[in-house]
Formats: sequence, C-alpha cells, structure tokens
Amino acid sequence: AALEYAGQNVRINAVGPGFIDTPLLRNTDPAAREHLISLHPAGRLGTAEEVAELAAFLLSEKASFIHGSYHLVDGGYSAP
Repeated sequence: AALEYAGQNVRINAVGPGFIDTPLLRNTDPAAREHLISLHPAGRLGTAEEVAELAAFLLSEKASFIHGSYHLVDGGYSAP
C-alpha cells in the first residue's frame, strides 16, 4: 500500500512498540517486570510518550520522505 499511495502524498508507516511502562506492566509481578527490564540494552522499559513522539514525527512534514517503513521502539530489545 505504501508504494501504491506514495505518489499521492499518502504516507503509510508503522510503529512497533516493545515493552512499554503502562499500568498493565506496572501491575505485573515485580520479578517478571525486572526480568523484562533486564532483557533491554537500554536497561529500562519504554514510555508511552516515547512511542507517541515517534508517531507524531511520522505524521509531521519532517517525515515527508519516509514511506513504507516499520519503526521499532523497543530499547534495543530486537537489535541483532
């Protein structure tokens, strides 16, 4: 779809959040939460604000040349 609509100035991108510090994770067993944190090279969970900032950027004119991309917000969790 991104290729089909790019010429019409329609951008299609995706944001893939990793483990984000939300009420669901805050209410998780503390040991499980610490385990999730230990898996991240960043050493912490992400914030909803960090995910929202990326989404806002992708919606802005500053991202007008970004088409058909998938952006992970996971603190390096999925890095090779």
